[in-house]
Amino acid sequence: MPVHVIDNLSTVAPAQWDALVPGNQPFLRHAFLSALEDSGSLGPRSGWRAEHVLHYENDQLVAALPAYRKWHSYGEYVFDHAWADACRRAGIAYYPKLLVAVPFSPVGGSRILSATPQGGMELLSELPAYLQSEGLSSAHVNFTDPAADALLESQPGWLQRFGCQFHWHNRGYRDFQDFLDALSSRKRKQMRKEREQVAGQGIEFEWLEGAQMSEVLWDFVYACYSNTYEIRGQAPYLTREFFSLLAERMPESIRVVIALQGSRPVAMAFSLIGDDSFYGRYWGCLAEFDRLHFETCFYQGMDYAIAHGLQRFDAGAQGEHKLIRGFEPQITRSWHYLMHPGLKDAVSEFLEQERVGVLAYADEARSALPYRQTD
Repeated sequence: MPVHVIDNLSTVAPAQWDALVPGNQPFLRHAFLSALEDSGSLGPRSGWRAEHVLHYENDQLVAALPAYRKWHSYGEYVFDHAWADACRRAGIAYYPKLLVAVPFSPVGGSRILSATPQGGMELLSELPAYLQSEGLSSAHVNFTDPAADALLESQPGWLQRFGCQFHWHNRGYRDFQDFLDALSSRKRKQMRKEREQVAGQGIEFEWLEGAQMSEVLWDFVYACYSNTYEIRGQAPYLTREFFSLLAERMPESIRVVIALQGSRPVAMAFSLIGDDSFYGRYWGCLAEFDRLHFETCFYQGMDYAIAHGLQRFDAGAQGEHKLIRGFEPQITRSWHYLMHPGLKDAVSEFLEQERVGVLAYADEARSALPYRQTD
């Protein structure tokens, strides 16, 4: 099966692409990925170039990899900078490489989009020859779901890597107080105090769906989002146009919570919703308030998930501050195909050691969860 590669998702009919995405996974929808490309958030100047790998049968798309050629390792959240450094010291070219992932977001989900497992296996089997012909050092498939794990494990040469995120689970809570009642007394008091601190500063919250957002509000959202990068001396990954395009193409999936002091908006959190999951993605503020981050990014999202019957809240990367607020450790997986034999051997040995540490960390984290112990 020859590999067919495109550098712009606009050449694929949205209905054909979305038909390969199981369930409602908003980050894999044609609307989301094409908005990244059309807004200029991805492109040669960003070090990301769309390189989607496709297979057609009778003019019908039957398998696809949402893939990108990369000249760096930023915006991936599976960190291989040390591998790149080792290659540089050894005189091995690590870039460019091929990445199968959702750009700029550590969100799990389908990565090998296919109408049948056989279609996915055939697509994967062609990748090594494509890497060789294009002078790519490697292929990386990040934040996979169990279906992708099974396919990749069946293919020779792929190395599995473990990571750890923190997700909150709605265990049928009636309201936020019902969730608090499941916690130890000390943690329950801490969370209640944090919420009271925010309210005591005169902060209130308003939830909006994509169709309710004006361009003025999107300007505010982008100012907040950009500020989280600029205060660290970094440029934001996403352009302002991305948010407008997303609101135009998939407004039903967008949720924005605005924090207001009086009538003045001071902070926001941008999220997407899927079938049973709530995905907190981008946050920012234009004024500092005590505990505002925790309320806007975590407690408001928990409230929303409970009220709307969403079972899982994925609030993004990093974790210790989530752990003590009830977010539970979740093992993530990524897969790596390295063309250079010596690099592959070295990375394989490293991953074996790293896996032991990740699993031990997750076990230790579970023991620090704030929930009451039950017999």
